[in-house]
Amino acid sequence: MAKRRFGMLRKLPSGRYQASFINPAGVRQNAPDTFKTKTDANRWLTLVEADLSRGTWLDDRAAAESLGNYMRAVLRDSPKIGVRWRETCERNMRLHLSPLVDTPLRALTATQVREWHAAALRGKGGRTSISQSYRFLRMVLNVAVREGLIARSPCQIPGAGVVHAAERPIATPAQVVELVEAINPRYRTAVLIAAWCGLRRGEIAGLRVADVDLTEHTITVRKNRVEPLHDRGKAHDKDPKTKAGKRTVAIPPHVIPIVRLHLDEYAGRERLFVSRDGSPLRGNTLYQAFVRARKKVGLDMLTVHDLRHTGQTLAAQAGATMADLMKRLGHSSMAAARRYLHAVDGRDQEIAKALSVLAAHGDAARLPESVSAKRAS
Repeated sequence: MAKRRFGMLRKLPSGRYQASFINPAGVRQNAPDTFKTKTDANRWLTLVEADLSRGTWLDDRAAAESLGNYMRAVLRDSPKIGVRWRETCERNMRLHLSPLVDTPLRALTATQVREWHAAALRGKGGRTSISQSYRFLRMVLNVAVREGLIARSPCQIPGAGVVHAAERPIATPAQVVELVEAINPRYRTAVLIAAWCGLRRGEIAGLRVADVDLTEHTITVRKNRVEPLHDRGKAHDKDPKTKAGKRTVAIPPHVIPIVRLHLDEYAGRERLFVSRDGSPLRGNTLYQAFVRARKKVGLDMLTVHDLRHTGQTLAAQAGATMADLMKRLGHSSMAAARRYLHAVDGRDQEIAKALSVLAAHGDAARLPESVSAKRAS
């Protein structure tokens, strides 16, 4: 064993030299390979010492881990990754990223990533799936850079990972009325909340009766219902992804009567939306009811999420500012927060009233006949 000012050398029975040093965690770490000569081993220790002093040292041993194992570890240990996105990443690892998963982190190059991306686009995978795969790969490699396993991410393809989605269709106020009248009465309020309050499907499914305030005419979003694709039994409520997702939204006055009727006839003891057996409403149940309704009225191109987009557009037409829309829809963006003024307290109520005025011009404030009959009786 040869001592040095930094690190140690040991001659092996094979005649080769092994170099080791104490890493930043205080643990003795061997060089990833042995050396033919003592000079080569000394040179390696000198380079390691210099990198440590500059703060540029990379852990060769950890970087020898395969990309696939590291991806799985990042998915496992990242609390901000949602269930559905985790499932999407795991699927893309199997279907699209398989040519790269056995490559050691330190061996992955920008050329390999470029060649993989080009081959994937020529293959059978859809552009959206390839874009998702690239974004996941880029995220994982950025983590590897932050953890000091690689010096620079090999994901260097300009524009890759960006999908320019088609413009979403926007329903008119009259079309929203048609959908409300065509859908099962149990789900009318869900359609109205999506279209006029801008809630997501998971937010709608996660609403509790206590979240509705008929005195103040508001709905408060506290939870988001999450349903894993491959295990429906693990459906659960969780906090919104961002702090902005927890919000109180003013209900337009023309929607209040149907919300009140829903509370009387269809709500559960705790949950606002339930299945016929009283269990929490499944997102697919709402989706299937919506599909049947849109087919009846000839709006096959419209999705439940398009109703949220409709609400955003109608609110803008009613005079909402960008800050108002961010507050009402639960969007969170530091860049937008710097560019736009915060919504003034009470402004949301004004927007809700303006939405009802807009609805009246499109005959959207007219209640479905069944609701009108119940009120008259």
